[in-house]
Amino acid sequence: MKKLLLSLIVVMAAMTASAQKFALVDMEYILKNVPAYERANEQLNQISKKWEGEVEAILQEVETMYKKYQSESVFLSDAQKQKTEETIMQKEKEASDLKKKYFSNEGELFKKRQSLMTPIQDEIYNAVKDICDQKGYQLVLDRASGGSIIYASPKIDISDDVLTKLGYAH
Repeated sequence: MKKLLLSLIVVMAAMTASAQKFALVDMEYILKNVPAYERANEQLNQISKKWEGEVEAILQEVETMYKKYQSESVFLSDAQKQKTEETIMQKEKEASDLKKKYFSNEGELFKKRQSLMTPIQDEIYNAVKDICDQKGYQLVLDRASGGSIIYASPKIDISDDVLTKLGYAH
């Protein structure tokens, strides 16, 4: 029964689709051929490594403080122990806060990625839209997005057209 229903849906979709024009793009392919995207990725990687280094430096400092505390704790009064533990915990919180500031969903890296990638994505979207308007496509699917496209004719792949429109003739 499920197979019959699925077959009926596919046939109906095919009948509906016959009046429409479709195209495919491969966003991975397009992005690999856009130098601005590669530069933006490299810049993001450098920033990320720098910030990871800052967080790691604080965590190393925490580890050093903790080892020192462990070796000296037998000589400290309860008040000194408590003060040292609070200092260590404050330093751990500082590392955690910095990590959150840089790497959370709304952190500095996310904002930087948005500022660098949005113009590139907008340019690609506008190129795809222009090609669709010129050639009458109603739907463009991304081959690279992991959808369940089993086969598609290379004739409907407009990735090279997009690159040409962007000025990166391939």
